[in-house]
Amino acid sequence: MSDNNGFFDANPKMLFVFGLVCGIAITMVLGWALPNFSNTAPSGADQDVVIDATDTQPELVLAAVTDTDHIRGDISQAKVVLIEYSDFECPYCGRHNPTMIDLYDQYGTDIAWVYRHLPLTSIHPDAVPSALASECAGEQGKFWEFADELYANQDSLGDDYYTQLATDLGLDVDQFTSCYTSQKYLSKVEADMQSGENAGVTGTPATFVNGTLVAGAYPLETFTGMIDEILAQ
Repeated sequence: MSDNNGFFDANPKMLFVFGLVCGIAITMVLGWALPNFSNTAPSGADQDVVIDATDTQPELVLAAVTDTDHIRGDISQAKVVLIEYSDFECPYCGRHNPTMIDLYDQYGTDIAWVYRHLPLTSIHPDAVPSALASECAGEQGKFWEFADELYANQDSLGDDYYTQLATDLGLDVDQFTSCYTSQKYLSKVEADMQSGENAGVTGTPATFVNGTLVAGAYPLETFTGMIDEILAQ
């Protein structure tokens, strides 16, 4: 008989300690590798994404809605608040905008829609200019009309189109042009971008439904399901 004992012939106490150490190590590796999705809806829909290269993530905070936000609906009466971070040049945002319009039309006073800018400047050269143009239209009370047209005509984005659209919407074109060329609302656009980053948004469209993030352009039914569940509570 051989005197060379196998691993499993070892002292039972040693085997127990070895197994315990391995189990703890595996648990730590899995806990580090797997992200926590407890506060987000399922993601993976079509979305333009910018990767955050930072090594550490601060505590995520979604900025409260203020008078500086663009709001469709009466937020004081709404039971569901949709806060959207978006980019006028993003094709998936263009696909998402009709869904948001349908939700607003379907639920009426039960929802409020808040729009914030998140221009993805590294891949969309017209994202910031179009955001600035929309703010200048908003200065004259036409933000939502201007925004809807931008999404419907993404292939036309550019200075000439913004001026033409301002004319078509009956804006004071001289006031609009002065506002746009001076980049009057650049700080506001940048503040929206920062608030999106603070909330953990890495791509567009990104829509918070009463604080729960839906990252991407999902079908209408995804949102109606979430909204109906909230309204039923």
